[in-house]
Amino acid sequence: MNNLDFSAEPLFSWYAVLLAISGVLMVGLGAVAGGLKAGLRVLNVIIGLGFLGYAYYLVFVFEGGTYYIFFKVFILPIAMIVYSVKAIVERSNAKQQTPAQAAAFNPNAPQAPYNPNAPQAPYNPNAPQPGAPVPPQAGGPVPPAAPQGAAPYQPGVPPQPVADNPYAQPGQPQPPQQPAG
Repeated sequence: MNNLDFSAEPLFSWYAVLLAISGVLMVGLGAVAGGLKAGLRVLNVIIGLGFLGYAYYLVFVFEGGTYYIFFKVFILPIAMIVYSVKAIVERSNAKQQTPAQAAAFNPNAPQAPYNPNAPQAPYNPNAPQPGAPVPPQAGGPVPPAAPQGAAPYQPGVPPQPVADNPYAQPGQPQPPQQPAG
């Protein structure tokens, strides 16, 4: 190994080693069909080969002078590993899902035509009706308090005018009218 000297240039040496490890990880992620789409796998292999090529250049070909250190290149392998693990977990969860769970609701599934002669469930007066207010349950959530000066909501009682709106109550002064002409 020509340029790897951890005692003379530790930053350069560690950068070259970590670049090579990142390249191997990226090529490995691209080569293994671990849940990534084909385009991402190809991109992983291309970027990994670039990392490996630059590491090879720095270790065996480089003879001194200027070289570039891109610390951001170490974020990409970590992000791709996280994405691959997430895709693998999602794929295994989808395989473990039962067919009844998978087909719980499908808006595109064919629907049975309406049959007016089909038997219907008997009327249940205790069932909640659409549009009707639901009475509060004991131990349930407490409704928000009414604003200052407002009466609490009471079903069947019409809403009352607001006290601080001068134009909504009868007997209050009206805005001045513009003179004609």
